[in-house]
Amino acid sequence: MWLNPYKIMWIMVFFDLPTQTKTERKDYARFRKKIMQDGFTLMQYSVYLRHCASRENSEIHIKRVQQALPKKGLVSILQVTDKQFEKILTFESKKPKPPPSGGQQLEMF
Repeated sequence: MWLNPYKIMWIMVFFDLPTQTKTERKDYARFRKKIMQDGFTLMQYSVYLRHCASRENSEIHIKRVQQALPKKGLVSILQVTDKQFEKILTFESKKPKPPPSGGQQLEMF
C-alpha cells in the first residue's frame, strides 16, 4: 500500500520549562522522559519530534503530551503533514543537514 505524504503526520513539541528549583527540575525531567517514552526524539534542545502514520494516530500522541504537561512553563505542539515537513531546512555549522527520516512502517498481513 502506498503511503500518502499528505496523510502521514509529524508532531513537534517545543517547550520552555523553568528549572530554578529542585521541583521544577524534576517536573522538566518527568515531562521529557514521558514524551521520549511515547516515541518522541530530540530534534534540537527543547524540541522533540515524532513521526505518525496518520492524523488519527497523531491525535493520540498529542493527547499523551497534554496528559504529561508540567504545572509551569510553556509547551507548544505543532502538527504538520509529511509533505510539509519535507521542506524543512536544517543547518549545522552553516552546512545543510538532511531532515530526519520517517519512522518505519509496520505492515501486518
